[in-house]
Amino acid sequence: MPVFNDASSVDWEDPDLVPRPVITIGATGVDMSAAAAEDDSHRVDSRKEANFHHHRKGQFLLWMRGVLTCEVAGGLWLVPPGSAIWVPGGVEHRMEVAGTVECYVVYVDPAVGGELPRDCCTLSTTPLLRELVIRSAALPMRYEEGGMASRVTTLLLDEMALAQPGRVHLPLPTDKRLRKLVEWIMANPSDPGSIVSWAHRMDIGPRTLSRLVSRETGMSFGRWRRQLHILLALQWMAKGATVQDVADGLGYQNASNFVVMFRKVLGQTPGRYLQSND
Repeated sequence: MPVFNDASSVDWEDPDLVPRPVITIGATGVDMSAAAAEDDSHRVDSRKEANFHHHRKGQFLLWMRGVLTCEVAGGLWLVPPGSAIWVPGGVEHRMEVAGTVECYVVYVDPAVGGELPRDCCTLSTTPLLRELVIRSAALPMRYEEGGMASRVTTLLLDEMALAQPGRVHLPLPTDKRLRKLVEWIMANPSDPGSIVSWAHRMDIGPRTLSRLVSRETGMSFGRWRRQLHILLALQWMAKGATVQDVADGLGYQNASNFVVMFRKVLGQTPGRYLQSND
């Protein structure tokens, strides 16, 4: 049964090398405060940060408890509890988690994953999809093919293919000037600076900065910063912060203004959003 409660409680095989089309690994009750989700050996470990790496098989990560962020070239995703992220095989990525973790990782061989997205993305989940993932984690890594186990994994693949893309995605620029801007804003998200003031700090014109942000992220500066605020808000609330705490941390005059922004972006209030992904 490939579900473990600490980093050494299960006999391990590299999922990329196990000759099964779908393999699910689960981890429950693992304390990963300020730790990384995985490393190049595919194991949950206690390092603060995982290096960029890739797997031959695609990964569908269902996150039930704890906070997960995933970075790939040009993008940063946050996966709130109850949601999932898809990382296609061969895509360089790194993951960081915090808190006590409950998660499931479904490894999908490229030969059977043709209906899944070609790019990294977060995905919404349904109760059936979650239960199929959990059920598949109870199967041995080298389960007998052609029987019930194969039927479970086939249905799991069908449900994964039906999952709808999420919206908690932050495009990350590659331009060195903008990467510095990202560092500044993420270090002090409550800074109310306008694009004019940020351009002044960068010693470039506001129009130049606006064009750079649009070219690198596909968003306006204001929309990009709102998306960053959403990502940080979900991360903080998953750790137990109140709406008022989040509003203060992001520099909103009051909690109501933050809730309006959150609802405009994700279509729900913070409370309803977290409940729907619980």
